[in-house]
Amino acid sequence: MTQNPDWSGLPVVVAGLGLSGISAARVLHGLGATVTVVDGGDGAGLRARAAELEALGVAVRLGDGATLPESTRLIVTSPGWAPDSPLFTAAEQAGVPVWGDVELAWRLRRPHPETGEPAPWLAVTGTNGKTTTVQMLASILTAAGRRTAAVGNVGVSVLDAVLAEEPYDVLAVELSSYQLHWAPSLRPHSAVVLNLAPDHLDWHGSMEAYAADKGRIYQGNQVACVYNLADPATEALVREADVEEGCRAIGFGLGAPAVSNFGVVDGLLVDRAFVEDRAKNAAEIGAVSDINPPAPHNVTNALAAAALARAYGVDAKAVRDGLRAFRPDAHRIAEVAVVGDVAWVDDSKATNTHAAAASLAAYEPVVWIAGGLAKGATFDELVAGAAGRLRGAVLIGQDRELIRAALVRHAPDVPVIEAAAGQTGAEAMAEVVRAAASLARPGDTVLLAPACASMDMFTNYGERGDMFAEAVRRLVN
Repeated sequence: MTQNPDWSGLPVVVAGLGLSGISAARVLHGLGATVTVVDGGDGAGLRARAAELEALGVAVRLGDGATLPESTRLIVTSPGWAPDSPLFTAAEQAGVPVWGDVELAWRLRRPHPETGEPAPWLAVTGTNGKTTTVQMLASILTAAGRRTAAVGNVGVSVLDAVLAEEPYDVLAVELSSYQLHWAPSLRPHSAVVLNLAPDHLDWHGSMEAYAADKGRIYQGNQVACVYNLADPATEALVREADVEEGCRAIGFGLGAPAVSNFGVVDGLLVDRAFVEDRAKNAAEIGAVSDINPPAPHNVTNALAAAALARAYGVDAKAVRDGLRAFRPDAHRIAEVAVVGDVAWVDDSKATNTHAAAASLAAYEPVVWIAGGLAKGATFDELVAGAAGRLRGAVLIGQDRELIRAALVRHAPDVPVIEAAAGQTGAEAMAEVVRAAASLARPGDTVLLAPACASMDMFTNYGERGDMFAEAVRRLVN
């Protein structure tokens, strides 16, 4: 497959009839390709989506996601399809390349009318913090007067962004390990891996494969490979990357920064990388108090966003103004209420142990609401690290016993309540909140940071957080 194929009549298979698959099918059909969408499912919702595409002239095959149609020249896959799917095995045997939606978008970029070059990508990945960091970055770029958008797994579709009638100056791009796996040609202007912790190992097969796919984001970087000073695995990925000559390694962390790094000094955010004579000078780019909320892991998100923005050439004032203007999405360490000097915080987005650990580190003492679907995770390291902060724990969900066992081993004196056994939805969350209130004391934080997925009790983490907030409001009233 050439870098820029002749799409007219090209037989292309789109794997998956989700949002990204529908977007890819529409784009490819518009380019003149002969498109067939395949999906192993066959329900009413899928049939409705299929009918819309078929009305455009796109072929759709439901109930069979394994058979490679004859004459296929390219597969464009949705991110969730695992590499060992039978369709891809057949494609490999037939010599048919597989791209993701990000790869397709990268190849379809158009020159900006003013620069003659496509809009550069500032790319973000990591186990946790991607969305917040990308949104912070977009806020900073907007404050600098650039036409930009947060794209990828957040905000605007990456395909829509590269094909927009009014071109963007620069894009802040959130990329998952799934997307990076299927994006061999991606070469960002600058990129960051925020952190690495075990996640999606059932998809990747091993931690080594997961890390390798995350590390793809550094390949071909032009200006800066940004890494987390507190996470040596991210620096190792930088060392392994094949980058353009002159591209620099830039670290970020919560301490005073060494040369070429970003850090914090006396409550100020400091850049010692993109300044003249950085051996002697530094630039103040904001303050911890400019960040909402100023939890430690959110400060590191802000430093990572600032490093990418500065690599792109944004001035210090725009970094500060962009961070001040930023407001996080719901369910990310969001304070719901303060009742009787007890703070109630919704971090339902903390769906794995790494995210929950960062959230727990921001508060003390804590009544911790945890549990749900563990997704193969273990909890000993998380509980051992947080034990000294815990006032109590309220455990919920299918895999609560795994967390209880870790608490018994590492925090045996912490009182534990198991709540909402066999219940789901609002009724369950009301019981959970009552249980947490019985443990909390003035000065405590009740923290919903489940370290687990939500689908055993709730539709998604958003519903879990919404029902938590509603139950807290009822408690207040």
